[in-house]
Amino acid sequence: MGDEKPIQIFSNSENNIGVNVVKSPVKLTILEMLRDSEMEFDEIVSNTGKSKSTVSVHLKSLRELGIVSYKIHPEDNRKKIFYINSKYLGSVNLSEQKELEETQKDYLINNIINDDGDFTVLLFHTLRSMLIQEGINIDPVLQATGNQIGKSLFDLLYDDNLEIFLDNIAKFWKNKGLGRVSFEIGDIIKITSKDCFECELLPKTGKPACFLDTGIFEALFSEYFNSPVSVIEIQCYTMGDGKCVFEVEPLTLNTN
Repeated sequence: MGDEKPIQIFSNSENNIGVNVVKSPVKLTILEMLRDSEMEFDEIVSNTGKSKSTVSVHLKSLRELGIVSYKIHPEDNRKKIFYINSKYLGSVNLSEQKELEETQKDYLINNIINDDGDFTVLLFHTLRSMLIQEGINIDPVLQATGNQIGKSLFDLLYDDNLEIFLDNIAKFWKNKGLGRVSFEIGDIIKITSKDCFECELLPKTGKPACFLDTGIFEALFSEYFNSPVSVIEIQCYTMGDGKCVFEVEPLTLNTN
């Protein structure tokens, strides 16, 4: 049971395809590879260790579901290059289901309710903890949600001066009870968040959890620099670090 791959969930709004849940181990293996890069048919066969006929059947099914599509190889029209044609929403790991302390009444009362916390924090914390308890991963949806929030906040926080812009973000975080953020400016902007509303009280999973914040920062700095940025969380309360640290780096290469 513990070796089973998490069920993956994809969405494709084209042709009213909607949401698809993928459970087949072979399909999941193919999708894991295609999430990293486009691949030719023979590459997929080689990496899955399955027969050509088996891979062909699964790729046909994934195409019919609207999850995968293909294009003709630019140098050899007999070859097809396959790629994911839908949005990855998250996963469900059935083997991870267990009751967590962070969802229990005493924990919620002692850490949120008696601590004069905002009721919305109670709602958000409990929802996230319950999702983790049930093995449900919606990190891509949370990051996309953060992107939308960040785009909405940008005009409110913007200033031509980068230091003032960062100060406006810090003040907004503090005033809204989102935590205390500070910045180190360099080729990479490092953001440190303490008392993080998103993850401070979540279970210690050993993995970063602040995908909402990641999405917000990604949108804010992409808008500010008018260029896409990468935001990676390198430290997190859920990793036992006692703070959250994000690195913001431009995605475009400097050719000067």
